[in-house]
Amino acid sequence: MAFQYLTNVPLEQAVEDYLNVLEKNGLTHQSEHVPVPLSAGRITAAPVYANICAPHYHACAMDGIALYAAVTFGATETTPVLLTDAQFVPIDTGDPLPDECDAVVMIEDVVQTEGGVLLHAPATPWQHVRQIGEDICAGEMILPSFTVISPAATGAMLASGILSVEVVKKPVVGIIPTGDEIVLPTDEPKSGEIIEFNSTIFTGMLEEWGVQAKVYPIVKDELSLIEAAVLKALEECDAVVLNAGSSAGRGDFAAQAIRNVGQVLYHGIAIRPGKPAILGYVNSKPILGVPGYPVSAILVLEYLLQPILNRMCARPMPKATHVEASLSRNFNSSLKYSEFVRVRMGRVQGRLIASPLQRGAGVVSSFAKADGIMEVPQNVEGYPAGSTVRVRLLRTIEEIENALVITGSHDPLIDEIAELMRRSWPEAAVASSHVGSMGGIFAIKRGEAHVAGVHLLDEETGGYNEAYIQKYFPDGGVTLISCVQRQQGLIVQKGNPHGIKKLADLAQPGMRYVNRQKGSGTRILCDYLCKRDNIDTSTIYGYDREELTHNAVATLIKASSADAGLGIYSAAQIYGLDFIPVCMEQYDFLVSDDALKLPAVQRMLETLKSEAFSQRIREMGGYEAANPGSFR
Repeated sequence: MAFQYLTNVPLEQAVEDYLNVLEKNGLTHQSEHVPVPLSAGRITAAPVYANICAPHYHACAMDGIALYAAVTFGATETTPVLLTDAQFVPIDTGDPLPDECDAVVMIEDVVQTEGGVLLHAPATPWQHVRQIGEDICAGEMILPSFTVISPAATGAMLASGILSVEVVKKPVVGIIPTGDEIVLPTDEPKSGEIIEFNSTIFTGMLEEWGVQAKVYPIVKDELSLIEAAVLKALEECDAVVLNAGSSAGRGDFAAQAIRNVGQVLYHGIAIRPGKPAILGYVNSKPILGVPGYPVSAILVLEYLLQPILNRMCARPMPKATHVEASLSRNFNSSLKYSEFVRVRMGRVQGRLIASPLQRGAGVVSSFAKADGIMEVPQNVEGYPAGSTVRVRLLRTIEEIENALVITGSHDPLIDEIAELMRRSWPEAAVASSHVGSMGGIFAIKRGEAHVAGVHLLDEETGGYNEAYIQKYFPDGGVTLISCVQRQQGLIVQKGNPHGIKKLADLAQPGMRYVNRQKGSGTRILCDYLCKRDNIDTSTIYGYDREELTHNAVATLIKASSADAGLGIYSAAQIYGLDFIPVCMEQYDFLVSDDALKLPAVQRMLETLKSEAFSQRIREMGGYEAANPGSFR
């Protein structure tokens, strides 16, 4: 019988039920006392009352003289009052106000003379005097309960005689990584070893939420060992995250381990990614079984653990910022789950555009690149391109609004351009996605990007890009910007063990090819070359195996998962692979005329024309400057 999750509970119900059962068992916040100088950013666990007044004495607020105000009455510019030394006391700012005095005159208003001072204006009682309790009165509430202590509040507490303050104790969350294949971070992992980095991600998230993380050693996939680790963490921590083993593999013991030490409320939440999450507990202590895939784990912590920790920290749930955006391409979803999709975003022609990133649960880089999370509700089967979708922002709307949206053909130069722009303009942002040259043309045509990388060969003329621009933009409205000529060729393993010399050699027995996706300029070039040389592509093993970037092609060859692939020289250089040149091609940027005047596009043009860019392409190799930044 196939494994089945016990539950498929909607997310909102799971969060509510989990909180209810934990609170019923006594979930609450704990408190501790900390020195006031160390309390900034902490949360008060009780109201804070002043011990003394601030100031606690009548304090002179200016440098000058202290006196009894009545002796100055009648002073004018024409009839100044002469005061003898016995009628005033010289003072400095902060000095106690002398007895029998009730005012201070600034030194700037005092005219020294023989036998005393002249005043040309009368003083008013209590002028330039900070009276007792002017700022804070003893017994006054400085801060209410469950308030974040600001730096200014620490000063107010010290001024009112408070040296320590009762704050909400930071919950300690134990993180237990599990798995026979999991190893500590290393720059040389062996085949089959998976670097354990989830605990580092979790620690950073917990610290942002005001929680202390405690990471335990990696535990092998043995039920007894996992149980022992959970019990130890329960003794030392306020909550436990068990990562991973929540699914249905041979070594997935998380659910059983949690049942053996406590109870499981739900195993299986109607979200994707994150379906295998386990909501367990012992008394009031939550034990969360988290999937091993990092994207799943991040979402489970955000949506299922953070509400509990906020309750333990006496913090309100932070209010997420949502916006509506236009979806750049069709997106299909299952009716069984709520789905959370990472997207890149930018404003193009007045619309916010959301472009879905890779949706795999193990693609942690998509979270690093994402500008937002598109939320697809349960029972919705997806959205067609152009739909208005709801997105939870992961960056500020200002960053997104100012981002340069680049799509189309992939080239590592795009990342280098973004880096150079960032160095000159720290606020610069680039949102890039890789959809191939034809995808880039259609994105510009639909108003979904500012810039598209293109390198499309015209089979009739042998030229690049112009024929396609004339075909798809007969009425103009776009500008082609020259960038580089780049060397395309066959990327092969170091030493070229298969002796590949030309494209026809790819059809020999035992060869494994990896291709670019349909619609990419490199795929169009490859199809053209095969047609020209009368090569039947069905005889090339792996011709339909597609990757989205030149680096992805080179990675698979480096890993011996493929023997060859058509790509650019710089990708071969990065991975130390051999390269058989095939041709030089023109790589350009297509820009809508509406976008040309945007500051972000102007910055890109300035970068293309810079010596720093020229230096970078020389270092990368395989490029020749083609008057970059000029209009074609």
